[in-house]
Amino acid sequence: MIVSKNILIMKAIKYLLAGALISVVSAPSVAQDVKSQVETITKVVVDNKSNPAAIEDQVKDFVKENKKNAEALAGLGRAFLEIKDTASAREYATMALDRGKDNKGKALASILLGDLAALSSNEGGGAASYYNQAIHFDPTNPTGYIKYAAVYRKVDPEGAVAKLEELRSVDPSYPVDAEAAHFFYGANKFDKAIEYYGKVDLNQLKENYLTEYATAALLMADSKKSLEVSLFGVNKNPRDAAMNRITFYNYTDLKDYKNALKYADALFNKSDSAKISARDHQYYGYALMGDSAYDKAIEQFKSALELNAELNDVRKQLSDAYIAKGDFTNGLAYYDEYLGKIEKPSVPDLDGLAQLYMQQAASIDSLGTDKINAFKKADEIYGRIATESPSNKLYATRMRARINSQLDPETTQGLAKPYYEEYAQLAQTEHADNPKLLIEPYLYLGYYYIVKEDNANAKTYYEKVIAIDPQNPTATQALSVLK
Repeated sequence: MIVSKNILIMKAIKYLLAGALISVVSAPSVAQDVKSQVETITKVVVDNKSNPAAIEDQVKDFVKENKKNAEALAGLGRAFLEIKDTASAREYATMALDRGKDNKGKALASILLGDLAALSSNEGGGAASYYNQAIHFDPTNPTGYIKYAAVYRKVDPEGAVAKLEELRSVDPSYPVDAEAAHFFYGANKFDKAIEYYGKVDLNQLKENYLTEYATAALLMADSKKSLEVSLFGVNKNPRDAAMNRITFYNYTDLKDYKNALKYADALFNKSDSAKISARDHQYYGYALMGDSAYDKAIEQFKSALELNAELNDVRKQLSDAYIAKGDFTNGLAYYDEYLGKIEKPSVPDLDGLAQLYMQQAASIDSLGTDKINAFKKADEIYGRIATESPSNKLYATRMRARINSQLDPETTQGLAKPYYEEYAQLAQTEHADNPKLLIEPYLYLGYYYIVKEDNANAKTYYEKVIAIDPQNPTATQALSVLK
């Protein structure tokens, strides 16, 4: 009996030892297998997305085996999200939260529920709540911070960046400044994007972030900073279309046309997957204009209009190019076309057209029909400005006076007289504090009366000039003769 009892005791000890050994061996294996289990079930789910019935038993077995493992259940939910089965994804994420014992797994489940909420544009707040919950469960997991920030990056970029700032202590290696800059760029806060990108070593920025940095600086008219970044980018990848484009634009804006044309060629002919836009052709035209290559500039401007006829400012640039090469016919035609596309042309627009007619007149030597017609066109435009824009009447009247003085170079007809008289009256009324405005009309009127041999009136006007400008040489000389 004693022997039997000992044998039984020995057997019991043996089995206990065996069980202990098994548990010692298998425990780490189970823990280690969670990731591989999730990978396996994910493949099963994805491979059978068109036949969900075929995997019901495998999914049930997986759930049964991992009924209290939040990480595993969250992984299963993520697998169903991958095949866009949001209902199942939500079911297993919720199960992970309800049954799971491990906080890190619950954090993963919360992130999954946040992702599901984020799929609906109306649930931004709900998504953020889940991401905050994930941070609560596992403050060391950066994903919760990142996704929270991503939800709010457009509606509240400052708040999104504040959440990213919390990551500095959690994960010092995470590129907070770069991501913050990216968020601000996406929210069109380009000044803040530049500020945060400026904190990061260019070597640490992803290619698309370099592009954002250079673009933001370009849009903020900081061509020098933009050029610094874009040159860094093209040195890394000489065939990068975006960086070649930005470099080309920057050099054009900085009026370094030789380098601008170099990078224009790189964009148009030496870049990978470059989609050439109307603006590219337009900027090419700018650079060629700066290099005095007017015919080539005209070609580029016309190409821009072919791609986008709505770029009305290109018509104005075509006008400039034709005028620069002395072709007033085409220059005026394109300017008229430019004005025709504007519902109500501005005073500067109308003034620009009048100036073109005056340039045309100046290019003609003799006062013949063509020169006279050009001056009269300009005069008509300034008459329109005087009528339509009372605040610019003084300027328009002065220009009409000057034009009519050109049409009557000997002052025998007195064509400019009524305009200079009106101009003087307007100047006295509107700018009494600036009497120097009166010198020009008084000098003209003095000379007009000399031509008319009315020395008394002539003397009166020249004395008015001297009262304003005692050293005026024209008035001084005239008065010395009129004594």
